[in-house]
Amino acid sequence: MADIDFGDFDAVLKDLEESRHAPGFIYCDPQVFKREKERIFMKDWLYVGREEEVSDPGDFMTLRLVGEPVVLVRDREGTLRAFINMCLHRGVEVAEEACGNARAFRCPYHGWTYDLSGKLTGAQSMKDLPGFDMPNQSLRPVKLETWHGNIFICFDADPPPFKAFIQDLEENFSFLRMDKCRMGFKLKIPFECNWKFAFENLMDFYHVPVLHVKSFGSRVRWGNDGVELNKLGGCTINYTTSPSTPGGQPLLGKMPWLEHEDVTLGRAGYLQPSLSMFARIDYAGPMVIWPIDETHCEVWIYRLFPEEVFQRPDIEEKLKVYHDFQITVLEEDRTMIESMQRAMKSRSYVPGRMAPLEKTVHHYLNSYIRRVFGPEEES
Repeated sequence: MADIDFGDFDAVLKDLEESRHAPGFIYCDPQVFKREKERIFMKDWLYVGREEEVSDPGDFMTLRLVGEPVVLVRDREGTLRAFINMCLHRGVEVAEEACGNARAFRCPYHGWTYDLSGKLTGAQSMKDLPGFDMPNQSLRPVKLETWHGNIFICFDADPPPFKAFIQDLEENFSFLRMDKCRMGFKLKIPFECNWKFAFENLMDFYHVPVLHVKSFGSRVRWGNDGVELNKLGGCTINYTTSPSTPGGQPLLGKMPWLEHEDVTLGRAGYLQPSLSMFARIDYAGPMVIWPIDETHCEVWIYRLFPEEVFQRPDIEEKLKVYHDFQITVLEEDRTMIESMQRAMKSRSYVPGRMAPLEKTVHHYLNSYIRRVFGPEEES
């Protein structure tokens, strides 16, 4: 990192017509990954799941996000909370399972116990220790907000205003009424690539008619006139497409509140650091990319359908079709993304010119570079 100069990115920061893709080291350098964590993932609002995953008092879900352990829990009063999943004593995870329902959290090492509001309620042999104020000790809280049934957290003690962060999604995706939807399925799929490649791939429609020609590529129609860029490095793309099924049909019908819309409805939104949102006539599709290290990530895919369709007797059969088709598409992407990753450490790799239809990737990389490699105040 000491040898990296902001000028290394001059070719990327040019206008789209003259720009090139980013140098390979940003996709494989562990020091770059460390800086991304500190300047982006520890400061931004992060999409972590659905309220229905922790719907009842005592329900909890554990996550490890960019190396940080988190537990989401609904307390006895019904308030949704987030904490660093780490005992105040030696740092052991107090919630051991991936999910469940608990009356309290008890550290499995020395037995320190916390209620669902995070308060320390028991610590053997510590009560009378001078200066140990047990009633005022709690698990470290993490900032949490919800939006249409979706959960966001921020590790920063002074996070950016959530209302400003969520504005683009509110304006462009609130029509999906995700608070009236349920998860049809949730996928967590590991990729052997840098997290940015997976995120860029989702906003790169340039590859769709080539790589996805056998699955859905021939159904998509779009152009730069359908792209709306936002100030945070993200964008919204309006296009025509079809439902994500082998035959391009809405197997569970249109969303009731979208009956007036054409079946070709397509909209995609991208929000830093790694959230994508897809709208179809029949479902809402949040997707988030989680970095594991500089060359590995995990793709989380949610498919949300109107609550009423879950009463259908054929719901599991139909959901399996959506599920399997999504896997097919993702595997098509995997072959190319992981091939790009292998190129990043090659001495032969020279970033190529950007195509005019890579407007979204250009916008995203420009914002990313300024945040990660620019002066500290820009992050």
